[in-house]
Amino acid sequence: MNPEEQPPQYLVAHLRRALAEDPRTSELGVRISVRANQVYLSGEVSCAHRRDVLEMVVREHLPTMSVRNDVQVVDNREPAGREELD
Repeated sequence: MNPEEQPPQYLVAHLRRALAEDPRTSELGVRISVRANQVYLSGEVSCAHRRDVLEMVVREHLPTMSVRNDVQVVDNREPAGREELD
């Protein structure tokens, strides 16, 4: 069976596994939902490149579906200096 023809919950499980097992992503924290012919990604990652690779992996697995990538890039570096509290 073509992956795009599976029920949404199976597509989500398939994509979660793909993102977790793909060495380019190894991602467990991204939320995935499927509605009609669209895949929605949300969550947070540490850089724009990682966000782009997540979308690339999804497109490789489901090439006929459109992808809405709402994954946010967060700055998780150490603070540059001390924060002064009044």
